Amino acid sequence: MTVLPSPEEIEAARTPAGGWMRDQLAAWGVPWPPPKGWKDELAERWRAADPDGAPPPPPRPIPAPADFAQETLDFG
Repeated sequence: MTVLPSPEEIEAARTPAGGWMRDQLAAWGVPWPPPKGWKDELAERWRAADPDGAPPPPPRPIPAPADFAQETLDFG
């Protein structure tokens, strides 16, 4: 499973020369050599996975009353 870094984590992982290490990119799921736009794609995926920006979960189904009995029909 790959780790989705935040845009800040991506920038913090730069080497002193200004690039990124191959093993770090592999941990993020980025192939080598990194394709054009890889940082933007990671940032978009990180934003999409952000729980604060995610839609709320669907409501739970309402359980049937205890005295509810469903009829069964035999069409045989």
